[in-house]
Amino acid sequence: MNVSFPELGLTRNDCLEMSWVESTLYWANFPNGTSIDVLLDRVQEDRVFTKSKSDYYKALIPKQGLETLWQGLMDIEDIFVQMNPYGGRMEEISDSETAFAHRAGNLFMVLYGIQWSESDGGINATERYVEMSRRLYDAMAPYASSNPREAFLNYRDLDIGSNESDETDFEDAQEYGAKYFRNNFIRLANAKATIDPENFFKNEQSIPPLPR
Repeated sequence: MNVSFPELGLTRNDCLEMSWVESTLYWANFPNGTSIDVLLDRVQEDRVFTKSKSDYYKALIPKQGLETLWQGLMDIEDIFVQMNPYGGRMEEISDSETAFAHRAGNLFMVLYGIQWSESDGGINATERYVEMSRRLYDAMAPYASSNPREAFLNYRDLDIGSNESDETDFEDAQEYGAKYFRNNFIRLANAKATIDPENFFKNEQSIPPLPR
């Protein structure tokens, strides 16, 4: 980091080294140094709720887009934006080589995350916070990927298309499947038809068996 980005002035004290299980405490907002035994306690005094949305960017965000982003961050409370750079080794692997198809052509992927706790109103505040998340997502639409507007599978977002619980309609699945898997969706649906033809394993955004 000091070779590539000396302007950051990064020091060893700025870095936290931890095991994977310790990182689960970090992401759950426990103070550094908290014993992992706290994971045995399934009841938190102040539960945290989150809503995540994602975008892929294939071109630089112009000045107008950045101003839209900054204004959204200032107007909307408790929201953050995380930008993950792409390229490098990822671009050397074919889109069809693995299930993950977001490779060459993407400059970066963006996570729009918002969170609130029970003390903020809990489940009763969900509608308000989710609406704020959607507002920023909609504002950035002109600058993100389109046709389809692609999304990152690990940031599950039912807004981009979903099925009713315990159902998997193929047409509905094509909507979110194209955003998560691009051209790999049909190939994955064909594999599903071989591995799980009865569609026993399913969720609101699962891959359905390809109709025969």
